[in-house]
Amino acid sequence: MPDIAISADKLTRKFGKFTAVDEISFAIPYGAIFGFLGANGAGKSTTIRMLCGILAPTSGGGQVGGFDVETQPEQIKTVIGYVSQRFSLYSDLNVVENLNFYGRIYGLEGAALLGRIKEVLELTGLDPFQRRLAGDLSGGMKQKLAVANAILHRPKIIFLDEPTAGLDPLSRRAIWELLYQLAEGGTSLFVTTHYMEEAERCNNIAFISQGKILKIGRPSDLKEALQGQILEVTCRPLMKASHFFSSLEGVAGVTVYGTTLNLNVTDRQAVEERVRAAADKEGIEIAVIKSIPASLEDVFSDLSQGIKRGNFNPPAAEQERGNRA
Repeated sequence: MPDIAISADKLTRKFGKFTAVDEISFAIPYGAIFGFLGANGAGKSTTIRMLCGILAPTSGGGQVGGFDVETQPEQIKTVIGYVSQRFSLYSDLNVVENLNFYGRIYGLEGAALLGRIKEVLELTGLDPFQRRLAGDLSGGMKQKLAVANAILHRPKIIFLDEPTAGLDPLSRRAIWELLYQLAEGGTSLFVTTHYMEEAERCNNIAFISQGKILKIGRPSDLKEALQGQILEVTCRPLMKASHFFSSLEGVAGVTVYGTTLNLNVTDRQAVEERVRAAADKEGIEIAVIKSIPASLEDVFSDLSQGIKRGNFNPPAAEQERGNRA
């Protein structure tokens, strides 16, 4: 088995004149959790559909499990698991019946299928609910069943398209504990999400916006690049302050957090002086200004602002390969 589970080389998909995915490149080894972050419409789902052999690329290429995404899409479908954004379950079948149906699709039968159903029921914690109709399960349990269906045939690569969207925090935690178990067993996980706290759980992450990959790297490395450049300003009125501070020289971006603003700055001391001067002039009350470590949301905000300023350069393929988990 090759070291690389999933790779993309200038992978592109266009719909008419609209470019949904624009020359993205990356490489993911087996046993890694790769987070694919971006807002709705950024190109995450289109990327997954190409890598799963569901949608043909317009140009560029890639491999999944050693198979080519353009010329071998059917082979790819046999070696991957896929968990979609929406529950791909039969609500009028119970848990075991759903598993039995999907197992037969994957070519499992007889004792092998029954044994594998028992294993995934135990792994996902669904054993006590095996006779419950899928339509009567909670959101978290439905997603566990979706994962159980996807791993029945023991795939070493699983794609999960926003697997925790709409779930409560405890259910999201349970899903991620299950994903960690799969990764520890050597399975490669490609996870799309727009939750920054979930990105912290990944080995490597890629930020995508308007079809372009903005940055790829380990969460800690990406945050470290912004260390010492984030000013937290506790002030009021908050939105008025955000409007005026975002226009100040040396402020690359502003993110609202509760009752505070995070300012991505180029020169801490100079910007702080400008912030205080602007606050005095505009009648903004400032309680505290302090430097804080960057969050992944700060990183994403900085990258997005870079696109607006025209300062975006796609990551080099060599750098991406060097960032493998």
